[in-house]
Amino acid sequence: MTSRAERKYRAATAFQRRIGNPLLRRLPFQTLLETRGRVSGLPRTTPVGGRRVGDAFWLVSEFGERSQYVRNIKADPRVRVRIRGRWHTGTARLLPDDDPRARLRALPRFNSAAVRAFGAGLLTVRVDLDG
Repeated sequence: MTSRAERKYRAATAFQRRIGNPLLRRLPFQTLLETRGRVSGLPRTTPVGGRRVGDAFWLVSEFGERSQYVRNIKADPRVRVRIRGRWHTGTARLLPDDDPRARLRALPRFNSAAVRAFGAGLLTVRVDLDG
């Protein structure tokens, strides 16, 4: 990763960890992704942007495999997603062969703009929702 990309990563993750995520988690209709901590086994909740299409929920990780929730998915792909205030269980799949920039064009505009602006190493994630 270039030094510019590394600076973007450090600045964005510091902001998300200390300010953005704690505030967004409290909003009742913010979409949330819940993974299991790969070391602790405790639930980890991350605000995400994405869209449900049929029985799948699509999102793009702005830092790809460096994102903590992606690392948790690699350890245990069973997740929950809160969409419009309702929790759904599912199995997350990392799709490195998908074009994340093209995928962002099909996802909510505001979040997609932020992911494009701050992201480095984008990665598409699909959650296959149960029933």
